[in-house]
Amino acid sequence: MVTEENISQILEDYNKEEITIATVCSHSSLQIFDGARKEGFNTLGISVGERPKFYDAYPKGKPDEFLVVDEYEDIMEDTGELQEKNAIVVPHGSFVEYLGAENFKNLEVPTFGNRDVLEWESNRDKEREWLTSAGIDMPKIIEDPKKIDRPALVKYHGAKGGRGFFVAKDYSEFKIGIDHEQEYHIQEYILGTRYYLHYFFSPIKEEGYKTDRGVMEMLSIDRRDESNIDETYKLGSQEDLKKMMIFPSFVVTGNYPVVIRESLLPKVFKMGEKVVDRAYELFGGLYGSFCLESIVTEELEFKVFEISSRIVAGTNPYISGSPYSELMEKNLSTGRRIAQEIDLGRKKNKLDKIVT
Repeated sequence: MVTEENISQILEDYNKEEITIATVCSHSSLQIFDGARKEGFNTLGISVGERPKFYDAYPKGKPDEFLVVDEYEDIMEDTGELQEKNAIVVPHGSFVEYLGAENFKNLEVPTFGNRDVLEWESNRDKEREWLTSAGIDMPKIIEDPKKIDRPALVKYHGAKGGRGFFVAKDYSEFKIGIDHEQEYHIQEYILGTRYYLHYFFSPIKEEGYKTDRGVMEMLSIDRRDESNIDETYKLGSQEDLKKMMIFPSFVVTGNYPVVIRESLLPKVFKMGEKVVDRAYELFGGLYGSFCLESIVTEELEFKVFEISSRIVAGTNPYISGSPYSELMEKNLSTGRRIAQEIDLGRKKNKLDKIVT
Protein backbone atom coordinates (compact mmCIF):
# COMPACT_ATOMS: atom_id res chain seq x y z
CA MET A 1 0.00 0.00 0.00
CA VAL A 2 1.62 3.25 -1.12
CA THR A 3 1.47 6.04 1.43
CA GLU A 4 1.82 9.79 1.34
CA GLU A 5 5.16 9.35 3.11
CA ASN A 6 6.36 6.95 0.37
CA ILE A 7 5.59 9.46 -2.38
CA SER A 8 7.06 12.36 -0.40
CA GLN A 9 10.33 10.47 0.02
CA ILE A 10 10.48 9.52 -3.65
CA LEU A 11 9.84 13.14 -4.62
CA GLU A 12 12.44 14.35 -2.13
CA ASP A 13 15.07 12.12 -3.79
CA TYR A 14 14.30 13.41 -7.29
CA ASN A 15 16.64 15.65 -9.26
CA LYS A 16 14.15 18.49 -9.74
CA GLU A 17 16.09 19.84 -12.72
CA GLU A 18 15.65 16.56 -14.60
CA ILE A 19 11.94 15.87 -14.14
CA THR A 20 10.27 13.72 -16.80
CA ILE A 21 6.57 14.12 -17.50
CA ALA A 22 5.06 10.71 -18.24
CA THR A 23 1.65 9.42 -19.26
CA VAL A 24 0.01 6.55 -21.10
CA CYS A 25 -0.04 6.88 -24.91
CA SER A 26 -3.77 7.48 -25.28
CA HIS A 27 -6.59 9.97 -24.67
CA SER A 28 -4.84 13.38 -24.44
CA SER A 29 -1.19 12.32 -24.49
CA LEU A 30 -0.31 14.28 -27.66
CA GLN A 31 -1.07 17.61 -26.01
CA ILE A 32 0.45 16.53 -22.68
CA PHE A 33 3.77 15.72 -24.41
CA ASP A 34 3.58 18.82 -26.61
CA GLY A 35 2.88 21.05 -23.61
CA ALA A 36 5.65 19.47 -21.55
CA ARG A 37 8.15 19.95 -24.36
CA LYS A 38 7.16 23.62 -24.74
CA GLU A 39 8.00 24.09 -21.04
CA GLY A 40 11.36 22.34 -21.36
CA PHE A 41 10.57 18.95 -19.77
CA ASN A 42 11.71 15.49 -20.81
CA THR A 43 8.76 13.27 -21.77
CA LEU A 44 8.03 9.54 -21.58
CA GLY A 45 5.16 7.66 -23.18
CA ILE A 46 3.93 4.43 -21.58
CA SER A 47 2.56 2.16 -24.31
CA VAL A 48 0.84 -1.19 -24.00
CA GLY A 49 1.73 -4.03 -26.36
CA GLU A 50 3.89 -2.07 -28.78
CA ARG A 51 5.28 1.37 -29.47
CA PRO A 52 2.50 3.33 -31.27
CA LYS A 53 3.61 4.22 -34.78
CA PHE A 54 1.23 7.16 -35.25
CA TYR A 55 3.39 9.38 -32.99
CA ASP A 56 5.94 9.50 -35.83
CA ALA A 57 3.39 11.57 -37.76
CA TYR A 58 3.26 14.19 -34.99
CA PRO A 59 6.83 14.98 -33.91
CA LYS A 60 5.82 17.81 -31.55
CA GLY A 61 3.50 15.46 -29.69
CA LYS A 62 5.88 12.49 -29.70
CA PRO A 63 7.49 11.60 -26.34
CA ASP A 64 11.27 11.62 -26.07
CA GLU A 65 11.20 7.92 -25.15
CA PHE A 66 8.79 5.05 -24.66
CA LEU A 67 8.26 2.50 -21.91
CA VAL A 68 6.56 -0.53 -23.51
CA VAL A 69 4.67 -2.97 -21.27
CA ASP A 70 2.70 -6.10 -22.16
CA GLU A 71 -0.41 -5.01 -20.25
CA TYR A 72 -1.51 -2.15 -18.05
CA GLU A 73 -0.91 -4.01 -14.79
CA ASP A 74 2.79 -4.29 -15.70
CA ILE A 75 3.12 -0.54 -15.10
CA MET A 76 2.95 -1.39 -11.40
CA GLU A 77 6.17 -3.43 -11.82
CA ASP A 78 8.08 -0.75 -13.72
CA THR A 79 7.89 2.00 -11.14
CA GLY A 80 11.62 1.76 -10.44
CA GLU A 81 12.45 2.73 -14.02
CA LEU A 82 10.01 5.64 -13.82
CA GLN A 83 11.51 6.81 -10.54
CA GLU A 84 15.02 6.67 -12.00
CA LYS A 85 13.85 9.10 -14.67
CA ASN A 86 12.44 11.46 -12.02
CA ALA A 87 9.01 10.89 -13.53
CA ILE A 88 5.84 12.70 -12.56
CA VAL A 89 2.83 10.88 -13.97
CA VAL A 90 -0.02 12.90 -15.49
CA PRO A 91 -3.25 10.87 -15.26
CA HIS A 92 -6.02 10.94 -17.84
CA GLY A 93 -9.26 9.01 -18.30
CA SER A 94 -7.82 6.05 -20.22
CA PHE A 95 -4.87 5.73 -17.86
CA VAL A 96 -7.07 5.47 -14.75
CA GLU A 97 -9.81 3.34 -16.32
CA TYR A 98 -7.53 0.69 -17.83
CA LEU A 99 -5.02 0.51 -15.01
CA GLY A 100 -7.85 0.49 -12.48
CA ALA A 101 -8.58 3.02 -9.74
CA GLU A 102 -7.12 0.84 -6.96
CA ASN A 103 -3.92 0.17 -8.88
CA PHE A 104 -3.60 3.84 -9.74
CA LYS A 105 -3.94 4.87 -6.11
CA ASN A 106 -1.10 2.46 -5.25
CA LEU A 107 1.24 3.45 -8.10
CA GLU A 108 4.64 4.20 -6.52
CA VAL A 109 5.37 7.18 -8.75
CA PRO A 110 4.63 10.83 -7.93
CA THR A 111 1.37 11.82 -9.64
CA PHE A 112 0.06 15.23 -10.67
CA GLY A 113 -3.13 15.94 -8.74
CA ASN A 114 -4.78 14.41 -5.68
CA ARG A 115 -5.26 10.64 -5.89
CA ASP A 116 -7.79 10.71 -3.07
CA VAL A 117 -10.31 12.19 -5.51
CA LEU A 118 -10.66 8.77 -7.15
CA GLU A 119 -12.71 7.41 -4.27
CA TRP A 120 -15.21 10.23 -4.74
CA GLU A 121 -15.20 10.44 -8.53
CA SER A 122 -15.45 6.75 -9.46
CA ASN A 123 -18.49 6.07 -7.27
CA ARG A 124 -21.65 7.80 -8.53
CA ASP A 125 -23.17 8.08 -5.06
CA LYS A 126 -20.08 9.68 -3.50
CA GLU A 127 -19.68 11.93 -6.52
CA ARG A 128 -23.24 13.14 -6.02
CA GLU A 129 -22.65 13.69 -2.31
CA TRP A 130 -19.60 15.83 -3.14
CA LEU A 131 -21.29 17.97 -5.79
CA THR A 132 -24.67 18.49 -4.13
CA SER A 133 -23.08 19.31 -0.78
CA ALA A 134 -21.07 21.95 -2.67
CA GLY A 135 -24.34 23.55 -3.75
CA ILE A 136 -24.22 22.25 -7.34
CA ASP A 137 -27.57 21.59 -9.03
CA MET A 138 -27.76 18.04 -10.43
CA PRO A 139 -30.40 15.96 -12.23
CA LYS A 140 -32.77 14.14 -9.87
CA ILE A 141 -32.02 10.53 -8.97
CA ILE A 142 -34.49 7.71 -9.59
CA GLU A 143 -33.80 5.14 -6.87
CA ASP A 144 -36.13 2.37 -8.06
CA PRO A 145 -36.06 1.43 -11.76
CA LYS A 146 -39.68 0.30 -11.45
CA LYS A 147 -40.58 3.96 -10.85
CA ILE A 148 -39.13 5.27 -14.10
CA ASP A 149 -41.99 7.34 -15.55
CA ARG A 150 -40.04 9.82 -17.70
CA PRO A 151 -36.89 9.73 -19.85
CA ALA A 152 -34.03 8.62 -17.59
CA LEU A 153 -30.32 8.13 -18.21
CA VAL A 154 -28.78 4.92 -16.87
CA LYS A 155 -25.03 5.24 -16.22
CA TYR A 156 -22.44 2.80 -14.93
CA HIS A 157 -19.83 3.65 -12.31
CA GLY A 158 -16.32 4.68 -13.41
CA ALA A 159 -14.91 6.52 -16.44
CA LYS A 160 -16.12 4.61 -19.47
CA GLY A 161 -16.40 7.31 -22.13
CA GLY A 162 -20.17 6.87 -22.22
CA ARG A 163 -19.95 3.16 -23.09
CA GLY A 164 -23.02 1.23 -22.04
CA PHE A 165 -25.04 4.28 -20.99
CA PHE A 166 -28.63 4.27 -22.24
CA VAL A 167 -31.97 6.06 -22.01
CA ALA A 168 -35.06 4.32 -20.64
CA LYS A 169 -38.56 5.78 -20.44
CA ASP A 170 -40.04 2.99 -18.32
CA TYR A 171 -39.14 -0.20 -16.46
CA SER A 172 -39.47 -2.47 -19.49
CA GLU A 173 -36.89 -0.42 -21.42
CA PHE A 174 -34.63 -0.47 -18.37
CA LYS A 175 -34.76 -4.30 -18.23
CA ILE A 176 -33.84 -4.55 -21.91
CA GLY A 177 -30.77 -2.32 -21.57
CA ILE A 178 -29.35 -3.03 -18.11
CA ASP A 179 -26.16 -4.98 -17.38
CA HIS A 180 -26.71 -6.35 -13.87
CA GLU A 181 -23.02 -7.23 -13.59
CA GLN A 182 -22.16 -3.54 -13.18
CA GLU A 183 -23.10 -0.94 -10.58
CA TYR A 184 -25.46 1.58 -12.10
CA HIS A 185 -27.05 4.93 -11.38
CA ILE A 186 -30.35 6.31 -12.78
CA GLN A 187 -30.96 10.03 -13.20
CA GLU A 188 -33.61 12.10 -14.93
CA TYR A 189 -32.81 13.06 -18.52
CA ILE A 190 -32.46 16.85 -18.71
CA LEU A 191 -33.31 18.69 -21.91
CA GLY A 192 -30.80 21.40 -22.74
CA THR A 193 -27.41 22.03 -24.29
CA ARG A 194 -24.45 19.97 -23.07
CA TYR A 195 -21.29 21.88 -22.25
CA TYR A 196 -18.10 20.35 -20.86
CA LEU A 197 -16.29 23.02 -18.85
CA HIS A 198 -12.50 22.63 -18.60
CA TYR A 199 -11.13 24.14 -15.40
CA PHE A 200 -7.68 24.39 -13.89
CA PHE A 201 -7.18 25.10 -10.21
CA SER A 202 -3.82 26.15 -8.77
CA PRO A 203 -3.13 26.27 -5.02
CA ILE A 204 0.29 27.83 -5.68
CA LYS A 205 -0.32 30.49 -8.35
CA GLU A 206 -0.86 34.05 -7.12
CA GLU A 207 -2.39 35.97 -10.04
CA GLY A 208 -5.79 35.48 -11.64
CA TYR A 209 -9.33 34.71 -10.43
CA LYS A 210 -8.55 34.35 -6.74
CA THR A 211 -10.43 32.12 -4.33
CA ASP A 212 -9.85 31.29 -0.68
CA ARG A 213 -7.80 28.25 -1.78
CA GLY A 214 -5.84 29.59 -4.75
CA VAL A 215 -6.49 30.63 -8.36
CA MET A 216 -9.30 29.30 -10.57
CA GLU A 217 -8.99 29.18 -14.36
CA MET A 218 -11.44 28.14 -17.06
CA LEU A 219 -9.34 27.17 -20.08
CA SER A 220 -11.85 25.89 -22.63
CA ILE A 221 -15.21 24.25 -23.35
CA ASP A 222 -16.22 21.42 -25.65
CA ARG A 223 -19.21 19.41 -26.83
CA ARG A 224 -19.02 15.77 -27.84
CA ASP A 225 -19.94 13.54 -30.74
CA GLU A 226 -21.49 10.36 -29.40
CA SER A 227 -22.30 7.11 -31.14
CA ASN A 228 -24.94 6.26 -31.91
CA ILE A 229 -27.29 8.77 -30.25
CA ASP A 230 -26.19 11.59 -32.59
CA GLU A 231 -27.35 9.74 -35.70
CA THR A 232 -30.30 7.53 -34.73
CA TYR A 233 -32.80 10.36 -35.21
CA LYS A 234 -32.35 9.89 -38.98
CA LEU A 235 -33.88 6.40 -38.77
CA GLY A 236 -37.21 7.27 -37.13
CA SER A 237 -38.67 7.47 -33.65
CA GLN A 238 -37.06 5.87 -30.62
CA GLU A 239 -39.99 3.47 -30.40
CA ASP A 240 -39.49 2.30 -33.99
CA LEU A 241 -35.77 1.84 -33.43
CA LYS A 242 -36.31 -0.28 -30.33
CA LYS A 243 -38.64 -2.57 -32.26
CA MET A 244 -35.64 -3.21 -34.52
CA MET A 245 -33.44 -3.78 -31.43
CA ILE A 246 -31.51 -0.56 -32.07
CA PHE A 247 -30.85 1.34 -28.86
CA PRO A 248 -29.34 4.82 -28.46
CA SER A 249 -25.87 4.76 -26.87
CA PHE A 250 -23.46 7.45 -25.74
CA VAL A 251 -19.94 6.28 -26.65
CA VAL A 252 -17.80 9.39 -27.17
CA THR A 253 -16.10 9.35 -30.57
CA GLY A 254 -14.88 12.95 -30.86
CA ASN A 255 -14.97 16.48 -29.50
CA TYR A 256 -15.59 19.92 -30.96
CA PRO A 257 -14.99 23.43 -29.60
CA VAL A 258 -17.60 25.71 -28.06
CA VAL A 259 -17.80 29.26 -26.73
CA ILE A 260 -20.74 30.02 -24.41
CA ARG A 261 -22.48 33.36 -24.01
CA GLU A 262 -20.36 35.65 -21.91
CA SER A 263 -23.11 36.32 -19.35
CA LEU A 264 -22.81 32.70 -18.16
CA LEU A 265 -19.14 32.98 -17.21
CA PRO A 266 -19.75 34.24 -13.63
CA LYS A 267 -21.84 31.10 -12.98
CA VAL A 268 -19.13 28.93 -14.51
CA PHE A 269 -16.45 30.30 -12.20
CA LYS A 270 -18.67 30.15 -9.13
CA MET A 271 -19.48 26.49 -9.76
CA GLY A 272 -15.81 25.62 -10.08
CA GLU A 273 -14.99 27.51 -6.90
CA LYS A 274 -17.70 25.70 -4.91
CA VAL A 275 -16.56 22.27 -6.12
CA VAL A 276 -12.92 22.94 -5.20
CA ASP A 277 -13.77 24.37 -1.78
CA ARG A 278 -15.87 21.31 -0.93
CA ALA A 279 -13.12 18.99 -2.19
CA TYR A 280 -10.70 20.48 0.32
CA GLU A 281 -13.22 19.93 3.10
CA LEU A 282 -13.96 16.32 2.11
CA PHE A 283 -10.66 14.82 0.98
CA GLY A 284 -7.87 17.34 0.98
CA GLY A 285 -8.40 19.18 -2.28
CA LEU A 286 -8.92 19.16 -6.03
CA TYR A 287 -6.06 20.77 -7.95
CA GLY A 288 -4.89 20.76 -11.52
CA SER A 289 -7.30 20.18 -14.39
CA PHE A 290 -10.89 19.04 -13.97
CA CYS A 291 -14.12 19.16 -15.95
CA LEU A 292 -17.72 19.82 -14.94
CA GLU A 293 -20.00 18.04 -17.40
CA SER A 294 -23.12 20.13 -17.59
CA ILE A 295 -26.41 20.89 -19.29
CA VAL A 296 -27.66 24.45 -19.72
CA THR A 297 -31.44 24.67 -19.73
CA GLU A 298 -33.54 27.18 -21.64
CA GLU A 299 -33.77 29.14 -18.38
CA LEU A 300 -29.95 29.50 -18.59
CA GLU A 301 -29.40 27.39 -15.49
CA PHE A 302 -26.61 24.81 -15.20
CA LYS A 303 -27.29 21.19 -14.27
CA VAL A 304 -24.06 19.28 -13.62
CA PHE A 305 -24.36 15.56 -14.29
CA GLU A 306 -20.74 14.48 -13.74
CA ILE A 307 -17.23 15.59 -12.83
CA SER A 308 -13.93 14.39 -14.31
CA SER A 309 -11.07 15.19 -11.97
CA ARG A 310 -8.22 15.29 -14.46
CA ILE A 311 -7.49 16.38 -18.03
CA VAL A 312 -10.33 15.38 -20.36
CA ALA A 313 -10.18 14.52 -24.06
CA GLY A 314 -12.44 17.50 -24.76
CA THR A 315 -9.38 19.73 -24.34
CA ASN A 316 -7.77 18.17 -27.44
CA PRO A 317 -9.23 20.69 -29.94
CA TYR A 318 -7.20 23.35 -28.12
CA ILE A 319 -3.59 22.21 -28.45
CA SER A 320 -2.80 25.71 -29.78
CA GLY A 321 -5.05 27.43 -27.27
CA SER A 322 -8.77 28.21 -26.95
CA PRO A 323 -10.71 31.48 -27.23
CA TYR A 324 -10.48 31.61 -23.42
CA SER A 325 -6.88 30.53 -22.81
CA GLU A 326 -5.72 32.91 -25.55
CA LEU A 327 -6.89 35.72 -23.26
CA MET A 328 -4.44 34.40 -20.65
CA GLU A 329 -1.45 33.38 -22.76
CA LYS A 330 -0.75 32.54 -26.41
CA ASN A 331 -0.88 28.85 -27.37
CA LEU A 332 -1.91 27.70 -23.90
CA SER A 333 -3.36 24.18 -23.91
CA THR A 334 -4.40 22.25 -20.81
CA GLY A 335 -1.40 19.98 -21.39
CA ARG A 336 0.93 22.96 -21.38
CA ARG A 337 -0.81 24.44 -18.34
CA ILE A 338 -0.11 21.20 -16.43
CA ALA A 339 3.59 21.45 -17.33
CA GLN A 340 3.65 25.09 -16.22
CA GLU A 341 2.17 24.15 -12.86
CA ILE A 342 4.79 21.44 -12.31
CA ASP A 343 7.50 23.92 -13.27
CA LEU A 344 6.08 26.54 -10.87
CA GLY A 345 5.92 23.90 -8.14
CA ARG A 346 9.57 23.01 -8.43
CA LYS A 347 10.67 26.66 -8.64
CA LYS A 348 8.70 27.55 -5.51
CA ASN A 349 9.63 24.30 -3.77
CA LYS A 350 5.92 23.47 -3.57
CA LEU A 351 5.67 20.28 -5.62
CA ASP A 352 4.18 18.58 -2.56
CA LYS A 353 1.15 20.91 -2.90
CA ILE A 354 0.29 19.62 -6.39
CA VAL A 355 1.82 16.11 -6.58
CA THR A 356 0.77 13.03 -4.58
